[in-house]
Amino acid sequence: MSVDAAVAALRSGKLAVVPTDTVYGLAANPYLEAPVRRLYRAKSRDESQPTALVASDLTMLFECVPELRGRAGVIARALLPGPYTLVLPNPARRYRWLTGSTPDAIGVRVPDVTGPAWEVLDRVGAYAASSANARGGPDPRSLADVPEEIRAAAEALVDAGELPGTASTVLDFTGPEPRVIREGAAPSAEALERVRGALE
Repeated sequence: MSVDAAVAALRSGKLAVVPTDTVYGLAANPYLEAPVRRLYRAKSRDESQPTALVASDLTMLFECVPELRGRAGVIARALLPGPYTLVLPNPARRYRWLTGSTPDAIGVRVPDVTGPAWEVLDRVGAYAASSANARGGPDPRSLADVPEEIRAAAEALVDAGELPGTASTVLDFTGPEPRVIREGAAPSAEALERVRGALE
């Protein structure tokens, strides 16, 4: 389906399967609870698990979460856009339907995308997204890898061909020391070195 269909779906509270810079994701409107609950049901995802807020650029990210200033803002600027999900402080407890059991923290992404992936994200500004896989299943490199039940739950599918196929690296910066939650598309050691340099 077209980018137009995905944008319309996300704006109207429905789900869309979209490409990112890493894998195909299942996306929903992040500003309302009902679409995000729909995403959780489609993936049989435990609602205590957090889901990332994905923004088109840093300006949009800071609009969505204005508290990402100071240290959190420096960290975000050091690594984004890129294949990282950053878990950052969420003192205002925004987007409670995205934060799972940790409302004081929020996972954010600004992917480095072009083509249809960029067109969708640029037009909607931000979406909530999780890998378009069944719980515990492999991350989808292509639309053909997206399980049938997730395709059926989505109002629109955007095909950008084959993607790298490794999910983002997840780094938690909410504690006194950074924590690597998941090694992924980019080496965590390199990311942490960049952050250290930016914070000095």
